Formats: sequence, C-alpha cells, structure tokens
Amino acid sequence: MTRFFSFGRKPVGQAPGTIEFRGRKMQEHVRISVVDYTEDRCDERTVADVAECLNYRDTPSITWINVDGLHDTDILSTLSQHYGLHPLVQEDIVNTQQRPKVEDFGDYLYIVCRMLRHESGKSQVESEQVSLVLGPNFILSFQEMEGDVFEPVRARLRAGKGRIRKWGADYLAYTLLDAVVDNYFHVLENFSEEIEILEEMLLDDPAPGQLSTIHAMKREMVLLRRAVSPLRELVGRLERGESSLIDERTRPFLRDVYDHVIQVSDGIDSFRDLLSGLQDLYLSSVSNKMNEVMKVLTIIGTIFIPLTFVAGIYGMNFEHMPELGWKWSYAIFWGVILGLGGLMFSFFRRRRWL
Repeated sequence: MTRFFSFGRKPVGQAPGTIEFRGRKMQEHVRISVVDYTEDRCDERTVADVAECLNYRDTPSITWINVDGLHDTDILSTLSQHYGLHPLVQEDIVNTQQRPKVEDFGDYLYIVCRMLRHESGKSQVESEQVSLVLGPNFILSFQEMEGDVFEPVRARLRAGKGRIRKWGADYLAYTLLDAVVDNYFHVLENFSEEIEILEEMLLDDPAPGQLSTIHAMKREMVLLRRAVSPLRELVGRLERGESSLIDERTRPFLRDVYDHVIQVSDGIDSFRDLLSGLQDLYLSSVSNKMNEVMKVLTIIGTIFIPLTFVAGIYGMNFEHMPELGWKWSYAIFWGVILGLGGLMFSFFRRRRWL
C-alpha cells in the first residue's frame, strides 16, 4: 500500500528545512555527471567529487549537473549552499514523495516531476522523483537512481543540432520535461497492449486469476494519475508564468508539453474506464457461465422428475399391484421411462433450451 498512499512526512516537531533523506535507497554510490556546453562545444564528464562542480556557476556557458542518488545529504548541502538553494527546497529534494509542482524563488525555479518506468509483462510501474533547479545558466537535476529517459537529450547536446545548444537553460529544462512526458506515452502503450490481451482472454475463457490482474492494473492507474494530473498545473504555470528565467520563445514549446500532458491524462481516464468495463465483463462472463451450468443441471433434474415419480410408484411395497405380475412389465417400465425422457429432451431442443 505504501506505493500509493505513503506521504513521506517528516517527524513531528522537526524544524522546517531539515535535510534528512526520506525514501528508498536505490543505489549504493552517488553518481554526479556534468554537461557544460555553448553553441560551439559540449563537454560531458562524470566527476568524483562534488567540489569539481562548483566552478561552473559563474561561467558564460550552460551547465547541467545531474546527481543520481539522494541518500548522501552532504553532496546536496554543498551544491545547495553554492547555488543558493532554500533549505525547504533541499528538504523537498530528499523527500521522495513530493507531489509534482513548480516553485518560483526569483533567481531560480524548483520543479518536481515523476519519472515512470514500465516494461511489458511486468505488473508494476516504477516511479521515481526527479527534481530540477533551473537557474539563469544552469540546471541541477536530482534523481533517485541511475538510468533515466534523458539519454536522447544528451545525444542532442553532443550532436549540437537544432536549438538545444543555441538557446538557454530554460530550453534545456523544457527538453527534460518533454522527455519525461513523452515516456508516459510508452508506459500507456504497454498498458494498452496488456489490456487488449486481457480483454481477449476474458472473452475466450475467463479465469479467476484475471480478476486480480484487473485490480492490479487499476491500482497502477491510480499511481499514473497521481504522477500526471499535477503536471497540468506545473506546465501551465511555467508557460503562463512571469518568471524572467523562461524566455518567450520557449513558451510555445511548453504549451506543446501541456497538450501532451492532457493527452496522457485523457488516456489514463480511458484506461480506467476500460478496466472497469473489463471487470464488469469478467463478472458477467462468470455469471453467464454459471447460468449455463445451472440451466443444464435444471434440465437434467426436470427430465428425471417424472422418471423418479414412475420409479417411486412401482417401488412401493403394496401387495396388490396388477402390473407387477405381468410378463412384460419390466420391459414396459423401461419403455415408459425412455419414452418420457425422449419426449422431454425433444421438447427442450425445440425450445432451444439445449
């Protein structure tokens, strides 16, 4: 239940801005990578010490510092002090149950979103918090573990084609958000395939295990909705906000991200309706199957009622029953029994009850 309803609140009475990692440790060592670029060059490297990242703040180039792993709060404190991050921002970065949001601190923007992973055949969606700090010429990104959806962005930076190295840090922030949102479509495609397969299985032969699969997928839709729904407000504030950090030429691209968020949100709602329909389909299929079994049993019982009546009469121990003394009474008894059974069976077939 913690994947859906854990809020990661701080201990009662703890001072605001206390930097204490509250989340699941997903890797042993923190990895720090730096991409520093201008229109003419792009330098990418992994640093062993956070002190190597501190010289980029006052350079004219654009710098993207990415931190994988949030459990080492000393690294976060060093970066935060150097780049002037508010203590509450530092607290939110290490609290991995944040709701997607954007906060304007004047000289930088703090953005939180959820990065999702889902592979075909797996029932659960992996959700990871991604924190972005957008400054005039830098972006700090904080992830819970290595491996992300930003590799195409890095490839574009290396290639130097298009706008990404010509425009500012705000355009880089847009591309990172766009990569996160585009990955939601891949997650929905995987769910779409699984829902289609599940629907075919329900129509062919509903099994008890399929109901638990439907419930599990509905729970994953709850997780998706919690990750996607707040993004409407987040991207809307970025696109319509008055922050000087967002250039006017970047705002149309943010509107495009907003449209994608709406599409993903509508897709999640559609899948929730489909899963509810599949649940009703499963219950209807099971009920119809039960009705068919009960119909067959009822018809069999109805055929045997008159046969049991006849057998019960001649099973009585009265002394004077004239039919018991006839030579052909046994054969006549079976003839009556089979005749009655055949007539009733033919009647049921004509009425298409069988």
